[in-house]
Order: sequence, then C-alpha cells, then structure tokens
Amino acid sequence: KLTFDGASLGGGAYVALVRRYMRMTSDERIDDLLDAGTFQEWGRAIEQTDPPLPGYLDKLEAQRGKTGLEEGVRTGQGSIAGLKCAIGIMESTFFMGSMGSVVGEKVTRLFERATAEHLPVIIFTASGGARMQEGLVSLMQMAKTSCAIERLLRRIAVHLGHHHPTTGGVTASFAMDGDIILAEPKRSIGFAGQRVIRDTIRQELPEFQTAEFALELVIDAIVERQDLRATLAIS
Repeated sequence: KLTFDGASLGGGAYVALVRRYMRMTSDERIDDLLDAGTFQEWGRAIEQTDPPLPGYLDKLEAQRGKTGLEEGVRTGQGSIAGLKCAIGIMESTFFMGSMGSVVGEKVTRLFERATAEHLPVIIFTASGGARMQEGLVSLMQMAKTSCAIERLLRRIAVHLGHHHPTTGGVTASFAMDGDIILAEPKRSIGFAGQRVIRDTIRQELPEFQTAEFALELVIDAIVERQDLRATLAIS
C-alpha cells in the first residue's frame, strides 16, 4: 500500500523502493536514457494501407486518442553520453506493442536508415507479438524486420533491450536478432505466454519465461535499469 509521486519515480528510473520495475512509456524511456534534447523522431506517421477487418480502423483511432501516439513503436535518433545512435522503443500502451504492418514498416525503416547513416541501433522491445487483427500481413513483418536487421548486422552493431513483456512474433523475429541482447531483471520473455500454454496443455508450469532463465540461452546480460545508460555507452 505504498504510494509514490511521479517526480520521485522519474528520478529513480521508474523503479519503486520495493524494486518493482514499472513499465515506462517511450517518452519516459527517452528522458531517462538519451542526452537531453537529442531525440529526433523518424517516420512518425505511416499510413495504414492494408485492408482492415471490420471495425479495426475505429479501434486504431481509439488507441491513438487514448495514448496520443500514432502506433505501437517510436523510432528516431539521439545520443547517449555524446554517442549518436538510432533508437526504437515499442509502446506497451498501444495495443500491447503488437506488431502490425505499420510497426513492422517503422522498425524496418529504422534498420535501413541506420545502415545508410552508419549508426548503431538500440531497440527496446515490449510486445504481445503479432497483431492478430491484421492476420497474415502481421506475420509477414517477422520476415521483413529480420531481413532488415540482417543487412544491418553485416556492418553495424545492434543492441536489443527487453522490457516487459516480449512475446510472440516479436520474440521470434527481430527481438532475438541483435549483436548484444540485454534485459532488465525479471522481465517476461518467451513465445507463447504462460497463460496460453497452461490453457492449451492444461498443466501448471514452472517459472521459465523470465530474463534469468533466458540468460542461459539467448540473453547476453541482465542489467539493472539505473545502470543501463552507462552500459550502453561503453558497449
């Protein structure tokens, strides 16, 4: 039953005194990570062009009105300790950061522009996976983003940081494709969520979809949030 004011949470990287990592919006992540005033957004508005399911465009507009965001990821460039980089931050507040055609296109363009401008990429993943409302078009983004990051990896480093949670088609594509993969403590990382698996096989599962479990398999390091900026600056 503790309460915290916004200023104290922001000054402590949105980690409560009980070591609970709170979800951060893209604005909060930018303010916490990048040098002040260096963020320049790329491709803010990309039009949704694929044939929608009935009512989907209305739901998109409702999300935009609720969050003030255009889509489930923001991309751009900024600096960390004076070092210029491209950055992408997925928005868990927008359809749980799910990857539809616009999200896939923005992530792909991030990688392509970083390749052209010889910039390292830092991308924070937080996603429920492929956006089911877009069907196969959503699943196609897995291949598209993976191809774009592969072209980038031939020349420039990519850091991927997982915040809470990263699952589904994003885990199965670009979220696991980086040179260096970092995660905050106790983040949820997996493909199908535990509830989905439990409801499918009708069995209780041990805790395995965590950053600590993934450290033995796919994660390079677990980094406390307050140490993340310094870790990225030196790596």
